[in-house]
Amino acid sequence: MALTNWLPTPKFEDYKEFFKEHFEMERREDGVLFVCMHTLGGEVQWNAQLHRAIWQLFRTIGSDPENEVLIFTAKGGHWMRGFDTESWAEIEEPAAGGDQKRATYENMFYDGRNMLISLIHDVEFPTICAFPGFGFHAEIGLMMDIAIASDDAIIIDDHYGYGLVPGDGIHSCFMELAGLRRGTYAMWMGKMIDAKTALDWGMISETVPKEKLIERAYEIADRLMSKPRHTRRMTTQVFRRRWKQRIVDDLDGAFGMEMYVDLAVNERHTDEKVEEIIQARGDEMAFLKEGRKAGMKFERERD
Repeated sequence: MALTNWLPTPKFEDYKEFFKEHFEMERREDGVLFVCMHTLGGEVQWNAQLHRAIWQLFRTIGSDPENEVLIFTAKGGHWMRGFDTESWAEIEEPAAGGDQKRATYENMFYDGRNMLISLIHDVEFPTICAFPGFGFHAEIGLMMDIAIASDDAIIIDDHYGYGLVPGDGIHSCFMELAGLRRGTYAMWMGKMIDAKTALDWGMISETVPKEKLIERAYEIADRLMSKPRHTRRMTTQVFRRRWKQRIVDDLDGAFGMEMYVDLAVNERHTDEKVEEIIQARGDEMAFLKEGRKAGMKFERERD
């Protein structure tokens, strides 16, 4: 008899409840796990708490041997297109009780790096991104093993327009998938990459009518589940080698540069900054301005 006991692995019912403020989850009997990001039940408002919860989620689901395939998406018809300004102020602004120096390491460098590190290293089963509509921080989905997008999807990174270095993994993602010239140009210019262009550039696997996006994700999951577990998981490791190398080569150094500029320039995560960029780009982003007016009103009260 062994001298010690096995430690318990995470249970779906427990972490479904634990993460419910940020993710809605369902799991089929065969282990296909569906995870949907949200903020207060609606569209994602990029916030410091979700920034941390993403890597905590990936580590947790990767530790549960009952999970076999991940489908990951966002609620409300878009990936993400707004900030929870007050959330970031709580860690960045001294006037709001924040500690910028502490935040730069723990909330930015540590949390930000580990979103991708945990996705690539801790989730050792196939991952499928179902990318709906408009979205920044697309690297979280595009670095999954398979990425499908709605036919109205738009991918954008405008760290540079925001006054920051795109060093938190989006740089690796764009350069790896779109190529050096296209990827860097898209980041310099804050280019809006529509679904057709993203497909032509190899950034996504296929486009799907919006109403069919999740259905198609499950069809792909069924294909992956049709082969033995060992085959599925070992194939995942083979296909991820390039991303693992990118993390080793690119992530820490570029993140350090981003954090240096974060301190030196003192730009903050605010929804007002997003609006400023939209206004500066005029008609090019008019559709986004109208969509934000219609779809991004949240009550701050909590139960």
